[in-house]
Amino acid sequence: MTDGIVWLVDLKGWMSSVVFARGLSPEELAVRMGGARDGATEPVTDAQVWQFGVTEWRDDADGDGVIRVGSSGDWAFALEYGDSTGGDLLEEISRDGVEVVRYVPVQEHPPAMVDYARDGVFLCGFGLREEMWRWGREPDLLLPDLVAAGVLAPDGKTCLAPEDEDHRTGYRRSLGVVERRFGLSLSPAYLREARLPAYAVRGAPRMTLED
Repeated sequence: MTDGIVWLVDLKGWMSSVVFARGLSPEELAVRMGGARDGATEPVTDAQVWQFGVTEWRDDADGDGVIRVGSSGDWAFALEYGDSTGGDLLEEISRDGVEVVRYVPVQEHPPAMVDYARDGVFLCGFGLREEMWRWGREPDLLLPDLVAAGVLAPDGKTCLAPEDEDHRTGYRRSLGVVERRFGLSLSPAYLREARLPAYAVRGAPRMTLED
């Protein structure tokens, strides 16, 4: 587990989010996110997902959602594409003692976000570089970590980064807190050449590769 997840900050034009879950298999993660239990495709690359005809919206309906799933260390993970809403089901994914971390990689405004749930309860979430606003049943769960990393002052309301700091620098600092707290790692290969099974979780993607 040497890759961590901080490198995700620098990616552009990639999937909708990445969901990490500890305490279940990649297949079960896919099912809890809306996939059919027997719905896995042959393993496909990141680039091949777009051959499924995934679209984020249609003229008269919501778009298509597709995930690719795998495991890294103690965590299963799902990479969300298109109009996937599977990662919104944090309480469902985390039931029965499962832990879930979701990273939504938006560029600056609105900010990228991190959410954490455990055992069917959404515990905390915040936007990167907007960590003074936190939500969930235990919004201050990661506050000691954020203070120790120099993200926030001990009052939990004062951001310590210079106002003119590049947003990606702040993102790396905060995402590093999440990486260390939960022991998360994801190889860059999963966003390149690695092949993973894919599941449809929303809409009507084709789910077969073009010849």
